[in-house]
Parts: sequence; structure tokens; C-alpha cells
Amino acid sequence: MATKKFKCKVCGYIHEGDAAPEKCPVCQAPASEFEEITEEGSAKPVKKGLNTDGNAYTIIYSCIVVIIVAFLLAFVSKVLEPQSMANVRIDKKSQILAALNLRDIENSEVENTYTDVVVADQVIDKDGNVVKEGASKDKDGFVVEDKNISDTCLPLYVCEVNGETKYVIPVTGKGLWGPIWGYVALNEDKNTIYGVYFTHSSETAGLGALITEYDKFQKQFEGKQLMSADGSYVALSVVKKGKNVPGLAEDNRCDALTGATLTTNGVQAMLQECLSRYKVFLTTKE
Repeated sequence: MATKKFKCKVCGYIHEGDAAPEKCPVCQAPASEFEEITEEGSAKPVKKGLNTDGNAYTIIYSCIVVIIVAFLLAFVSKVLEPQSMANVRIDKKSQILAALNLRDIENSEVENTYTDVVVADQVIDKDGNVVKEGASKDKDGFVVEDKNISDTCLPLYVCEVNGETKYVIPVTGKGLWGPIWGYVALNEDKNTIYGVYFTHSSETAGLGALITEYDKFQKQFEGKQLMSADGSYVALSVVKKGKNVPGLAEDNRCDALTGATLTTNGVQAMLQECLSRYKVFLTTKE
């Protein structure tokens, strides 16, 4: 059996034997000050207990931490899901109400106000046919996601404000940096704008983000005409202030935001594209 070697950490004395000496014969250091010397290529002394220096320990530890964190996140998400969904519904309803100039309503009152004002959340097609009646007010057109809006699936909110019928149409588009969306409310004639609401996800503060401001942008839409004089196309336009546009009537014109050309161009394109899908409905007088 090979003799082991132990080195004194105090004076460097080398001892050969099965165990370290009780005392170093040179400096009298106790056995605790000796460490075993392993020859190059020979097996290192086996550490007692869990080896925390190995790759296996690191991998197992990381996997356990990831699993625990994932479980906790999934649990929290599941617990908060009902409240999160409720907040999304309230936010959407408050945006629809804002287009009807019912703004700054407390969250606790949004549901009741929406129920009082909205008569139906219909789904119609491009030919003006009613696909879903929307009698439940938030089970048909309300649940249609933006990506699913098409010529055969067009949400339409039939509302009543102060005894007058209003129609609210959702619009979605692209701004400078990301999505923009909103709602356009029309009087019973389906042509005169009663109110609008626009918002965004990432437009520039103080510039494109001003599309969310009532006094600085949205208010000017009230009373404007949506369709051309002959009703053949959506004429409502957002153009640079003072710019002459041949054939554009004053009652179809709204001013773009200064310094936010691309964002307001996005609003213009959004209105044209989305509202044109409703042309048959808008030009059919009941």
C-alpha cells in the first residue's frame, strides 16, 4: 500500500505515513495544520458529503430553482387571471364610453354606465347584414379580437345617449412605433361624428402620444362628416393644418398634430381602412 504524504502548512515539513503526525517535529504545529499531498494524476481525496463544486450539482440546483420559480409564476398568474381579465374588460368599456363623450368615469361605475348606454354589441358583415344580434351587450361584438375583424366579422355597438341612437365602430391601425386603436361614435344619421377616442401603445410623448388628448386632438372630430357629399366613399381625413387638398370639404377635414406626421398619417390610414368596411351599413338609411 502506497505511503501517503502530508505537508505542514506552517513550515513546509513533509511527513510520510498513513496519517499526519500529532505534532510537526520541526515547528511543533498540531496535526490540523497538515494537508495531504496528492501526486499529479492520482485520485484526489474523496470529499465527504455533497460535492457542491461539481457540474452535476450546478445543473440540478439550477433546474430545481427554475421549476420552483415557474410553478410560483404560474400559480400567481392563475390566481390573478380573473381580476386581470376584469380590468381588461373595464378598460375596453371605458374606451367605448369615451368615444360617446362619457369620460373620466370611475372604474366602479364603468360596468353600470356601459350597460345603461349600450343597447347591443352586434356583429355585421360588409353588406350590412346582422350576423349576431348582440343582445347581451358584451358577448358578441365586444369579444371579437382586432386580429379577427374582417369583412364577415365587423363589431358594431348600438348605443343610446340622452334618448338618441349612436353607433360606435372600432378602428385599429399602426402609428410610428407601434399599434394605435380607438373608437368612432356616429349620430343616428350614420354620418355625423358624435365623438372619437384614440390611444396607442408606444407613440412619442408630447408628439404622437397627443392623439389620446381630447382638447388637443379628439375634440375637433365632433360634428365632422364621415362620408363624401355623394356618400360614395369615406372622406374623413386628417391632414396637415393649412395644407390645400383638392376636393376635400371642410366638414370632412381634421388637422394633423404638429411634429407627429407619421402618427397622424397612421390615424388617417386607420380611419380610411377600417371605416370603409362599414360603407354599406353607413350608407343604408333605415
